[in-house]
Amino acid sequence: MKVGAALLHPAAKPVLFALCLVPFAWLFYGAWTNQLGANPAEYLIRSTGDWTLRFLCLTLAVTPLRVWTGTPALARFRRMLGLFTYFYVVLHLLSYSGFDMGFDLSDIARDIAKRPFILVGFTGFLLLTPLAATSFNRAVKALGAKRWQALHKLVYLIAALGILHFFWMRAGKNDFAEVAVYAAILAVLLGWRVLQAVRRRQQAGGPPRSRVSV
Repeated sequence: MKVGAALLHPAAKPVLFALCLVPFAWLFYGAWTNQLGANPAEYLIRSTGDWTLRFLCLTLAVTPLRVWTGTPALARFRRMLGLFTYFYVVLHLLSYSGFDMGFDLSDIARDIAKRPFILVGFTGFLLLTPLAATSFNRAVKALGAKRWQALHKLVYLIAALGILHFFWMRAGKNDFAEVAVYAAILAVLLGWRVLQAVRRRQQAGGPPRSRVSV
């Protein structure tokens, strides 16, 4: 079976859905069986944050991969990957709010205001929320294609905030190896989009082609 045909198979989306849930299932199992190390709260916070960045990278990689490989069927998985990005960032926020702050809203508010890396991460979560809420066909029709596309360009800012959040979090330990990897991946994915946009503008604003009679 060819790759394109496999991606269009009715089972493709359920399989991807199940695969996207594997990290959550492992974390749940690890927490249930007490296999998350000496500090399970820190492990959960860190792991859900890591998986948020990974799913963000996967979501942003769909369009470049679709173009580079000539596989338009890849586009049908972008929405699911984007929603799983939001799913894991919600788990990240809940892990921090519950295990670190005991769901004390006043303490959470003070912590967000006091620590810049938490403020940046929370801002990214707030910006990602309307993108998740408008990822459905009805939202596209309600907003109109242009306004929907303009709203979803916030993903560039969200990616930058995610990297900054990760960088500041690792700054205390002076450990930037993983930060550099994610930053490089997102730079390539976002840089490709910028180049595509520049090329489209140049083509749209170029001189009219002369008509040649055949």
